[in-house]
Amino acid sequence: MAKLIEEAAASAEVAAVYADIKATRKVDWINNFWKAIATHPPTLRRLWANVKEVMAPGTLDPLTKELVYIAVSVTNNCPYCIASHSASARAKGMTDEQWAELIAVVGLANETNRIANGYQIPVDETFLNP
Repeated sequence: MAKLIEEAAASAEVAAVYADIKATRKVDWINNFWKAIATHPPTLRRLWANVKEVMAPGTLDPLTKELVYIAVSVTNNCPYCIASHSASARAKGMTDEQWAELIAVVGLANETNRIANGYQIPVDETFLNP
């Protein structure tokens, strides 16, 4: 089980990152992911900076980014990430129908990926030079 750094026990460096997480996400608590990562403050700082940059609105809207994150988390079998990003996606408007369709696509992609890898199918030239 991971050691968790609670807010009351956080160093000044960790407390500053926690404060930014809470302000950026407009929440009043720190989830266990960040509390576990806080055992190594340089990783906490770097990872939080990455999350803020990559998950910020951009060409892909925030819900789409959460759906991609869920898909990768399902494929990587990360229950924590599936739960946290599903909650975030629901907060951004994901419906039960979208969830079901997403999981169907993830399952199909994993199946066809394995088949393509197993057969060692060469990539069509058309796909390489669109």
